[in-house]
Amino acid sequence: MTGGAEGEARAFLAELESRAAPLNAEANRAWWDAATGGGEAALERSTRARADSRALLSDPDAARRIRGWLASDEVCDPLLRRQLVVLDLEVTPNQLPRETIDQLVAHTAELERVFYTFRAEIGGERVTNNRIVDILSTERDSDARRAAWNASRAIGEPLAEPLRAMVRARNAAARELGYADAYAMDLELQEIGEARLFAVMDEFERLSEAPFRALRAEMDRELSARYGVPVDELRPWHWEDPFAQEAPALGRVEMDRYFDGRDPVQVATGFFGGIGLPVEAVLARSDLYEREGKDQHAFCQDIDREGDVRILCNLRPNEKWTGTLLHELGHAVYDELIPSSVPYFLRQPAHTLSTESVAMYFGRLTREPAWLREVLNAGIGAADEAEIRNQSRAAMLVSTRWMLVMVHFERALYRDPDRADLNALWWELVERMQLIRYPEARPDGTEWASKIHLSLSPVYYHNYLLGELMASQVTAAVRREAGLAPDRSIAGEPRVGAFFRDRIFAPGATVDWNGLLVHATGEDLSPRFFVEQFVLEQVR
Repeated sequence: MTGGAEGEARAFLAELESRAAPLNAEANRAWWDAATGGGEAALERSTRARADSRALLSDPDAARRIRGWLASDEVCDPLLRRQLVVLDLEVTPNQLPRETIDQLVAHTAELERVFYTFRAEIGGERVTNNRIVDILSTERDSDARRAAWNASRAIGEPLAEPLRAMVRARNAAARELGYADAYAMDLELQEIGEARLFAVMDEFERLSEAPFRALRAEMDRELSARYGVPVDELRPWHWEDPFAQEAPALGRVEMDRYFDGRDPVQVATGFFGGIGLPVEAVLARSDLYEREGKDQHAFCQDIDREGDVRILCNLRPNEKWTGTLLHELGHAVYDELIPSSVPYFLRQPAHTLSTESVAMYFGRLTREPAWLREVLNAGIGAADEAEIRNQSRAAMLVSTRWMLVMVHFERALYRDPDRADLNALWWELVERMQLIRYPEARPDGTEWASKIHLSLSPVYYHNYLLGELMASQVTAAVRREAGLAPDRSIAGEPRVGAFFRDRIFAPGATVDWNGLLVHATGEDLSPRFFVEQFVLEQVR
């Protein structure tokens, strides 16, 4: 009896894979083409392909069969059951009429169109995101900084209403499926859950509050002196990152000096090759430098789950973009090195937070003194090493407090996308979590809409914070397993690459995210590793 049900389930999965694999690959190729400057034709092709891919998962008979097998005691094979579980998570949000799916995809395409083509202006001149960051990194005049910062947020105006419309549509679809809203649905289908997530968020906010306030007091003193502005008049444009999600370069050590004249691609290629995770093939397929009409951000795309993995960047020879390249290549080696023997529907990272943790693990290295010495041959004395470590801890506290803003705001956005005070709420959260004031903000302004993830990666940002926690836990396990001395980096250590291949990449999604973490580190997810690595050190 068991063999019969399991045989039927395997036949069902094989037939579905034969239809899903080419659809998914075409959707991913079209999306890549649209992001790399393919224009309106590529965006329309991407929209159609994604709608077709989602429609395949909307078949109610397929959903019924999957749930029937999961509910029965006739399908016992763990690998088979896991495939059905993962498919159920993907099928559930797509149990909608084709018309609704087409509308949802069209909403996303409208927002993508803005991000791919919009260029801000300063004084009537079109400027790139990189140019805005250049100004915020070097300009001392507050008026010029404010103009650049305003330009960075200008994209919010054409995005605000389409974004609200997308949230309304996603909420309506989720309610049709029996959920309170799309935010609650997505968290449940991500195997996290809203209550569990916000318990972690609240605990992290509490643990980081006092150290972050102490750090901000120190930062404010330095920013005040740098710009000749009283502390109580510091505003968002006095930070180097438009969202203040990265710590400003303070103190005597300028991190970019270690990267000046260094080709990020050569640095990354040598480093990843040295740990046994070569990236040349990925880089050869990738789009790495900025140009008109191209997405100005960075991402990794697994096209077909058969090895065609690519990254998009807008590289410059500095610390920020070298770290970004390491981050995206972390995603890429994960995608590329999941064995082909893993079934198609499980041939993906265990979870979004799992792949983010790997990416963050590698992205952090550009602020590790030992790595700078061993990879860049940087001459770093004891005083500079201490300051770089302080900068690294500051960077982690600043970025994770920013993540709290996004997580809390996005939940509120989905609870009521039509509330008139979204901008006021945004700035209330910025002041609470980041301790940055902007009393001049208009309650009905659109700065809140300018962050790309709200539009193109909905209900995603919490994975960054959970990923940072997991990255610290993996850091401890890697160093323990590889037997690394405290003053050594992971550079040139093939045991590190083997750890990632065997402990994290090899299972794919055959286990859930926490099961993978236990497999890799021996423990459930715990914030204590991050707190010990960054928060407690800040207190000391």
